[in-house]
Amino acid sequence: MYAISLGDGAELRPLEVWHAAELLANIDRGREFIGRHIGLADVVSDLEGARGWLKSYADKRGADAGSVHGIWLDGKLVGGLLFRVWDTPSGVCEAGCWLEPDAAGRGLVTRGMRVLLDWAFEQRGMHRVEWYASSANEPSINVARRLGMTREGVLRENHPHRGVRASTEIWALLRPEWRAAHARTAHSDH
Repeated sequence: MYAISLGDGAELRPLEVWHAAELLANIDRGREFIGRHIGLADVVSDLEGARGWLKSYADKRGADAGSVHGIWLDGKLVGGLLFRVWDTPSGVCEAGCWLEPDAAGRGLVTRGMRVLLDWAFEQRGMHRVEWYASSANEPSINVARRLGMTREGVLRENHPHRGVRASTEIWALLRPEWRAAHARTAHSDH
């Protein structure tokens, strides 16, 4: 399939069911770090859980309802990006990510999401991409800011995560905003 260079030895590729062992190894390397804010570390607790989770995204892709993409750094799966929700008729989707700690701070999520946002807006015609992040997850909130998203609100203590009520920030980006940002960038490059 595809492999898109993100620079610095990093690639964005489809994450398929046959990558289950790699996904489990990725989660195992960062289980506590990843699990601080999202439930993926609890879902992918063994090889069967990894296969099941990847199969659910294969099914979503087949139904045009979501997708998952891996980030490989120097040939090793270190995280991923996903469209957890994809609703073509409404033109609205929800994007998300995870990354193991040794790969954090390199801009991999931001670079990869820029590729996927461009695809969602320009190829698939999405109008709105949403980003949900725990209010305590500053790195995820910083990604939303770098992508040019607008903070639209906070769902206070809206869900339990590992026995604690967590609040969720909602960030979003609209296609006209994405296009305007690209036009400004293209104009400043000339």
